Amino acid sequence: MSQQASVFSAVAAERRSLRAFLPQPVDQATLEAIFVDAAQAPSNCNTQPWQVHVASGSVLEELRRLLPEKFLAGEFSMDFPYDGTYEGVYKDRQYGAAKALYDSLGISREDKARRQEAFMRNFTFFDAPHVAFLFLPEPFGLREAADLGMFAQTLMLAMTARGLGSCPQTALSFLANPVRETLGIEGTNKLLFGISFGYPDPEDAVNSCRTERAPLTDFVRFHGGQA
Repeated sequence: MSQQASVFSAVAAERRSLRAFLPQPVDQATLEAIFVDAAQAPSNCNTQPWQVHVASGSVLEELRRLLPEKFLAGEFSMDFPYDGTYEGVYKDRQYGAAKALYDSLGISREDKARRQEAFMRNFTFFDAPHVAFLFLPEPFGLREAADLGMFAQTLMLAMTARGLGSCPQTALSFLANPVRETLGIEGTNKLLFGISFGYPDPEDAVNSCRTERAPLTDFVRFHGGQA
Protein backbone atom coordinates (compact mmCIF):
# COMPACT_ATOMS: atom_id res chain seq x y z
CA MET A 1 0.00 0.00 0.00
CA SER A 2 1.33 3.44 -0.91
CA GLN A 3 1.86 6.05 1.79
CA GLN A 4 -0.97 8.13 0.32
CA ALA A 5 -3.38 5.19 0.44
CA SER A 6 -2.29 4.36 3.98
CA VAL A 7 -2.96 7.93 5.13
CA PHE A 8 -6.40 7.92 3.54
CA SER A 9 -7.31 4.57 5.10
CA ALA A 10 -6.30 5.91 8.51
CA VAL A 11 -8.43 9.05 8.08
CA ALA A 12 -11.44 7.02 6.88
CA ALA A 13 -11.13 4.66 9.85
CA GLU A 14 -10.77 7.55 12.30
CA ARG A 15 -13.92 9.35 11.15
CA ARG A 16 -16.89 8.52 13.35
CA SER A 17 -19.85 10.31 14.89
CA LEU A 18 -18.69 12.16 18.00
CA ARG A 19 -21.07 13.66 20.54
CA ALA A 20 -18.90 15.73 22.90
CA PHE A 21 -16.83 18.74 21.89
CA LEU A 22 -14.50 21.25 23.48
CA PRO A 23 -15.73 24.88 23.51
CA GLN A 24 -12.68 25.97 21.49
CA PRO A 25 -13.82 27.41 18.13
CA VAL A 26 -12.14 26.45 14.86
CA ASP A 27 -10.16 29.29 13.30
CA GLN A 28 -11.48 30.85 10.10
CA ALA A 29 -8.61 29.65 7.90
CA THR A 30 -9.27 26.02 8.90
CA LEU A 31 -13.01 26.46 8.44
CA GLU A 32 -12.49 27.69 4.91
CA ALA A 33 -9.96 24.96 4.12
CA ILE A 34 -12.30 22.08 5.05
CA PHE A 35 -15.06 23.44 2.84
CA VAL A 36 -12.66 23.97 -0.06
CA ASP A 37 -11.73 20.29 0.29
CA ALA A 38 -15.39 19.28 0.47
CA ALA A 39 -16.11 21.10 -2.78
CA GLN A 40 -14.01 18.48 -4.60
CA ALA A 41 -16.90 16.03 -4.13
CA PRO A 42 -18.56 14.71 -7.33
CA SER A 43 -22.08 15.64 -8.38
CA ASN A 44 -24.51 14.90 -11.20
CA CYS A 45 -23.37 16.87 -14.28
CA ASN A 46 -21.10 18.90 -11.97
CA THR A 47 -24.15 20.79 -10.72
CA GLN A 48 -22.64 21.11 -7.20
CA PRO A 49 -26.13 21.53 -5.71
CA TRP A 50 -25.05 21.95 -2.08
CA GLN A 51 -25.79 25.11 -0.15
CA VAL A 52 -24.12 25.23 3.28
CA HIS A 53 -24.76 27.60 6.19
CA VAL A 54 -22.39 27.43 9.17
CA ALA A 55 -23.67 28.68 12.53
CA SER A 56 -21.25 29.75 15.25
CA GLY A 57 -21.10 32.16 18.17
CA SER A 58 -24.23 34.07 19.18
CA VAL A 59 -26.24 32.73 16.22
CA LEU A 60 -25.53 29.18 17.29
CA GLU A 61 -26.45 29.99 20.89
CA GLU A 62 -29.82 31.28 19.71
CA LEU A 63 -30.42 28.01 17.86
CA ARG A 64 -29.31 26.07 20.93
CA ARG A 65 -32.02 27.87 22.89
CA LEU A 66 -34.73 27.74 20.23
CA LEU A 67 -34.61 24.26 18.75
CA PRO A 68 -35.23 22.24 21.93
CA GLU A 69 -38.26 24.45 22.65
CA LYS A 70 -39.68 23.90 19.17
CA PHE A 71 -39.09 20.16 19.27
CA LEU A 72 -40.67 19.67 22.68
CA ALA A 73 -43.65 21.76 21.53
CA GLY A 74 -44.09 19.43 18.55
CA GLU A 75 -43.57 22.27 16.07
CA PHE A 76 -41.98 20.09 13.39
CA SER A 77 -41.21 21.40 9.90
CA MET A 78 -39.51 18.87 7.61
CA ASP A 79 -38.65 19.62 3.99
CA PHE A 80 -38.13 15.95 3.13
CA PRO A 81 -40.19 12.98 4.39
CA TYR A 82 -38.84 10.99 7.30
CA ASP A 83 -40.77 7.79 6.73
CA GLY A 84 -38.22 5.04 6.18
CA THR A 85 -38.39 1.81 8.18
CA TYR A 86 -35.62 -0.65 8.99
CA GLU A 87 -36.15 -4.40 8.80
CA GLY A 88 -33.95 -7.47 9.11
CA VAL A 89 -30.22 -6.86 9.27
CA TYR A 90 -30.76 -3.10 8.96
CA LYS A 91 -32.86 -3.05 12.12
CA ASP A 92 -30.22 -5.18 13.84
CA ARG A 93 -27.58 -2.59 12.94
CA GLN A 94 -29.83 0.23 14.18
CA TYR A 95 -30.29 -1.52 17.53
CA GLY A 96 -26.58 -2.30 17.71
CA ALA A 97 -25.67 1.35 17.17
CA ALA A 98 -28.16 2.50 19.83
CA LYS A 99 -26.82 -0.06 22.31
CA ALA A 100 -23.23 1.04 21.71
CA LEU A 101 -24.18 4.68 22.23
CA TYR A 102 -26.21 4.17 25.39
CA ASP A 103 -23.68 1.74 26.83
CA SER A 104 -20.99 4.41 26.44
CA LEU A 105 -23.25 6.76 28.42
CA GLY A 106 -24.10 4.15 31.06
CA ILE A 107 -27.82 4.33 30.21
CA SER A 108 -29.89 1.17 30.49
CA ARG A 109 -32.55 0.21 27.96
CA GLU A 110 -35.22 0.72 30.61
CA ASP A 111 -34.14 4.27 31.52
CA LYS A 112 -36.42 6.12 29.12
CA ALA A 113 -35.87 9.51 30.76
CA ARG A 114 -32.11 9.50 30.32
CA ARG A 115 -32.47 8.16 26.78
CA GLN A 116 -34.75 11.08 25.95
CA GLU A 117 -32.27 13.48 27.56
CA ALA A 118 -29.47 12.03 25.43
CA PHE A 119 -31.60 12.36 22.28
CA MET A 120 -32.42 15.99 23.07
CA ARG A 121 -28.72 16.82 22.99
CA ASN A 122 -29.08 16.67 19.20
CA PHE A 123 -30.79 20.05 19.40
CA THR A 124 -28.04 21.66 21.45
CA PHE A 125 -25.52 20.24 18.97
CA PHE A 126 -23.66 18.22 21.61
CA ASP A 127 -22.10 21.51 22.77
CA ALA A 128 -20.17 21.82 19.49
CA PRO A 129 -18.90 25.32 18.64
CA HIS A 130 -20.06 25.04 15.02
CA VAL A 131 -22.89 23.48 13.02
CA ALA A 132 -23.06 23.17 9.23
CA PHE A 133 -26.60 23.04 7.85
CA LEU A 134 -26.77 21.37 4.42
CA PHE A 135 -29.49 22.53 2.05
CA LEU A 136 -30.69 21.63 -1.43
CA PRO A 137 -32.21 24.41 -3.56
CA GLU A 138 -35.56 23.74 -5.20
CA PRO A 139 -36.43 21.77 -7.27
CA PHE A 140 -33.68 19.24 -6.54
CA GLY A 141 -34.64 15.85 -5.10
CA LEU A 142 -33.37 12.34 -4.47
CA ARG A 143 -30.63 12.30 -7.11
CA GLU A 144 -29.13 15.56 -5.89
CA ALA A 145 -29.52 14.44 -2.27
CA ALA A 146 -27.00 11.74 -3.15
CA ASP A 147 -24.65 14.50 -4.31
CA LEU A 148 -25.09 16.23 -0.97
CA GLY A 149 -24.25 12.99 0.81
CA MET A 150 -20.98 12.71 -1.12
CA PHE A 151 -20.21 16.33 -0.26
CA ALA A 152 -20.91 15.67 3.43
CA GLN A 153 -18.62 12.64 3.60
CA THR A 154 -15.81 14.55 1.90
CA LEU A 155 -16.36 17.37 4.37
CA MET A 156 -16.21 15.09 7.40
CA LEU A 157 -13.05 13.40 6.12
CA ALA A 158 -11.49 16.84 5.67
CA MET A 159 -12.41 17.61 9.27
CA THR A 160 -10.95 14.35 10.53
CA ALA A 161 -7.70 14.97 8.65
CA ARG A 162 -7.33 18.24 10.61
CA GLY A 163 -8.06 16.78 14.03
CA LEU A 164 -11.71 17.84 14.14
CA GLY A 165 -14.67 15.69 15.08
CA SER A 166 -18.15 15.71 13.57
CA CYS A 167 -21.63 14.26 13.95
CA PRO A 168 -24.09 14.19 11.02
CA GLN A 169 -27.64 14.70 12.34
CA THR A 170 -30.80 14.10 10.36
CA ALA A 171 -32.70 15.05 13.53
CA LEU A 172 -31.92 18.68 12.79
CA SER A 173 -34.04 18.46 9.63
CA PHE A 174 -37.14 18.12 11.84
CA LEU A 175 -36.94 21.88 12.50
CA ALA A 176 -36.18 23.37 9.11
CA ASN A 177 -38.31 26.50 9.53
CA PRO A 178 -36.71 27.87 12.72
CA VAL A 179 -33.27 27.14 11.28
CA ARG A 180 -34.12 29.08 8.12
CA GLU A 181 -35.69 31.94 10.06
CA THR A 182 -32.75 32.29 12.45
CA LEU A 183 -30.18 32.20 9.65
CA GLY A 184 -32.18 34.34 7.22
CA ILE A 185 -32.39 31.65 4.53
CA GLU A 186 -34.90 31.61 1.68
CA GLY A 187 -37.70 29.06 1.80
CA THR A 188 -36.56 27.68 -1.56
CA ASN A 189 -33.54 26.14 0.17
CA LYS A 190 -34.55 22.81 1.71
CA LEU A 191 -32.76 21.44 4.78
CA LEU A 192 -31.59 17.84 4.45
CA PHE A 193 -29.47 17.51 7.62
CA GLY A 194 -26.84 19.21 9.75
CA ILE A 195 -23.34 18.40 10.97
CA SER A 196 -22.16 19.47 14.42
CA PHE A 197 -18.39 19.80 14.53
CA GLY A 198 -15.37 21.07 16.43
CA TYR A 199 -12.48 19.73 18.47
CA PRO A 200 -13.53 16.49 20.21
CA ASP A 201 -13.53 16.23 23.99
CA PRO A 202 -11.19 13.29 24.70
CA GLU A 203 -12.36 12.98 28.30
CA ASP A 204 -16.06 12.45 27.60
CA ALA A 205 -17.07 8.77 27.71
CA VAL A 206 -19.57 9.17 24.86
CA ASN A 207 -16.69 9.62 22.44
CA SER A 208 -15.51 6.10 23.24
CA CYS A 209 -18.56 4.77 21.38
CA ARG A 210 -17.68 2.58 18.41
CA THR A 211 -20.16 1.07 15.98
CA GLU A 212 -19.46 -2.09 14.01
CA ARG A 213 -19.02 -2.25 10.25
CA ALA A 214 -20.26 -5.16 8.17
CA PRO A 215 -17.62 -7.38 6.55
CA LEU A 216 -16.88 -6.81 2.87
CA THR A 217 -18.66 -10.00 1.83
CA ASP A 218 -21.94 -8.67 3.24
CA PHE A 219 -22.22 -5.75 0.85
CA VAL A 220 -19.89 -6.18 -2.16
CA ARG A 221 -20.14 -8.69 -5.00
CA PHE A 222 -17.40 -8.88 -7.62
CA HIS A 223 -18.62 -9.98 -11.05
CA GLY A 224 -16.62 -11.27 -14.02
CA GLY A 225 -13.54 -12.51 -12.26
CA GLN A 226 -10.22 -10.77 -11.68
CA ALA A 227 -8.45 -8.76 -14.36
